[in-house]
Amino acid sequence: MTDSYFFSRTDLDRARTQRLVDDALNSADDGELYLEYAQSEAFVFDDNRLKTASFNVDQGFGLRAVLGESTGYAHASELSEAALKRAGAAVQAIKTGAGGMLSDGPARTNARLYPDDNPLDETPFEAKTKLLEEINDYARSKDPRVRQVSCSLTGEWSAIEIMRPGGEIIRDFRPLVRINVSVTAGEGDRQETGSYGAGGREGYAAFIAPDAWQGQVDEALRQALVNLQAEPAPAGEMEVVLGPGWTGVLLHEAVGHGLEGDFNRKETSAFAGRLGERVAAPGVTVIDDGTISGRRGSLTVDDEGTPTSRTVLIEDGILKGYLQDRLNARLMGMKATGNGRRESFAHNPMPRMTNTFMLGGDHDPEDILKTVKDGIYAVNFSGGQVDITSGKFVFNCTEAYRVQDGKVGAPIKNAALIGDGPSVLKQVSMIGNDFSLDPGVGVCGKAGQGVPVGVGQPTIKIDRLTVGGAAG
Repeated sequence: MTDSYFFSRTDLDRARTQRLVDDALNSADDGELYLEYAQSEAFVFDDNRLKTASFNVDQGFGLRAVLGESTGYAHASELSEAALKRAGAAVQAIKTGAGGMLSDGPARTNARLYPDDNPLDETPFEAKTKLLEEINDYARSKDPRVRQVSCSLTGEWSAIEIMRPGGEIIRDFRPLVRINVSVTAGEGDRQETGSYGAGGREGYAAFIAPDAWQGQVDEALRQALVNLQAEPAPAGEMEVVLGPGWTGVLLHEAVGHGLEGDFNRKETSAFAGRLGERVAAPGVTVIDDGTISGRRGSLTVDDEGTPTSRTVLIEDGILKGYLQDRLNARLMGMKATGNGRRESFAHNPMPRMTNTFMLGGDHDPEDILKTVKDGIYAVNFSGGQVDITSGKFVFNCTEAYRVQDGKVGAPIKNAALIGDGPSVLKQVSMIGNDFSLDPGVGVCGKAGQGVPVGVGQPTIKIDRLTVGGAAG
């Protein structure tokens, strides 16, 4: 029960709060009161010492009234009846004499995709700091070329309650943890960095077990040592093979955002008005699934109270659907898909991805690489940039290899992939049978809001893609 976070220790009374919500949203098409209580902690170990140990508590509410395309939104970190009354007066400004008919509330669900337990309470402070020290010592002992180690442990837990007009209440308790390791190795004047992390909506236990974190350190070190041997990347249009898992971030950025409902309702997406059309090569199926238990991007209900779902966006190359929050779904005459998300109580919800991925095919990854005459094999990415309207993107590879005559050769550095999402989807010629999701580290930004997400894909071959290379 969320009363202990929002009512029993504040001057808010549940019955009076409900009446205030009913009054504020009277004659609105939609809206809700979103209450949130959140705890977070972060530990950072760097340069052989604990540099950061923080704990934070945030609480507050966001009150939203929707009428037509207009939204009134007010928020405060003060949980009081006075603050709620001020917010109610503010959001009613959108009415200006107009009246709407309240939309039906979200469907109910009995799903529980993660435990209610607070992960911040399950492991003592001393154990967390000792873990980071052990990670540091282990990484430095693995290879004499290790020059720097940085590792971090973060945890969050939030309790939310959504109150709608008429007394409808939706509650959720959300855990989220992440561990990350970065290793810098050097030879002479040259040094390179590798990193790896993992996380999900569960407690720390699965990630801080020795076999789990040691594997992360080993992978981060492997990447750093590979990059020490990397040669300058080639440049030009060529064949590109993307590895499985985290490389799905390219799909997320270059394609996923373009399938969100707001961009399509406003016709600012390259996919607007194209439902039922071929937008990708045969065999390409793209899914957004917020119902995968324990995954970083999963939610039992979204931030409007709608149960998350498995939404087929592209099926065998044909555009089948968009990601919808309640507002855009209503205006487009479609069904909300459980993708209304917000960073916190201080933010308005909007359509966002959860776990977005391309399904696997039937090709062996080694067979895919053997078909490459002249190209690169990209295994890991760092950041990238994308233009939603056109789908044009630039992504930087943090681990990639030259491929010639079907043989994987030397690692390359400073490779950038340049293209546009709609074109790339049509250039996919082979899809591997090694589908995997990322290890649980994704954060998606949109309109100044960040939310946790998941990505994934199998090994895929793109017949033509521009590679930008730089010496050094």
